[in-house]
Amino acid sequence: MTDAPQIPTQTLRRPDGHQVAYAQIPGAGPGLLFCGGYRSDMTGTKALALEAAARERGRAATRFDYFAHGQSSGAFGDGSIGRWLDDTLSILDHLTTGPQIIIGSSMGGWLATLAALARPERCAGLVLIAPALDFTETLMWAQMTPMQRATLEREGVLYEPSHYADAPYEYHFKLIQEGRNHLILDRPIALTCPVRILQGMQDPDVPWQHGVRTIEAFAGANTRLTLIKDGDHRLSRPEDLALLLDAVWGIA
Repeated sequence: MTDAPQIPTQTLRRPDGHQVAYAQIPGAGPGLLFCGGYRSDMTGTKALALEAAARERGRAATRFDYFAHGQSSGAFGDGSIGRWLDDTLSILDHLTTGPQIIIGSSMGGWLATLAALARPERCAGLVLIAPALDFTETLMWAQMTPMQRATLEREGVLYEPSHYADAPYEYHFKLIQEGRNHLILDRPIALTCPVRILQGMQDPDVPWQHGVRTIEAFAGANTRLTLIKDGDHRLSRPEDLALLLDAVWGIA
């Protein structure tokens, strides 16, 4: 790919006064809308690779930071799945036009799926990278020890070491409680658009078995799961990015 010009960051003002940061390039449709992961931001490898590929093809692309992520305003402890879904839908509704291929990484896979369910007419397809659907319940709460659960319930927050940053991750009890309003793996996911799932089998955060459970939940027949035997959670190596772009352009 050619070197890309720097895209200026802009902000979308939410009704409560908070600012959601985003970067966008114009182009033909369907556009690409990237939803990042938990505590990730829009400057990650996958987001920038997708934007660069979209530019080369003359396609529209949008990336953004949820509330309390990256360059957006807000305190992280006030975030929730519902709040981050509202951010996603606001970006989709106010900043994009026509059908979009919604691409979600990790938690962004859950939010992308929820957005597609809320706006099925706007979703040309889903590309999900290590999708962490229902992660607050199945990958967090269900995996916690009794001591960790007790700490969360008593103090409202739990700090755990992170594989991806020097500072520990903070998990708020509010996140788990509110996340229960958005669980979708307990019933068929009623989407018929093309769905492509990329899942590493060496992923310590989202086990590949969770990817299998996820594909089984989608009701549409045009759904594919690619298991990458040596793939980790990030799936940001050149060969992983090539698979991601193949999945996106295969839908487009």
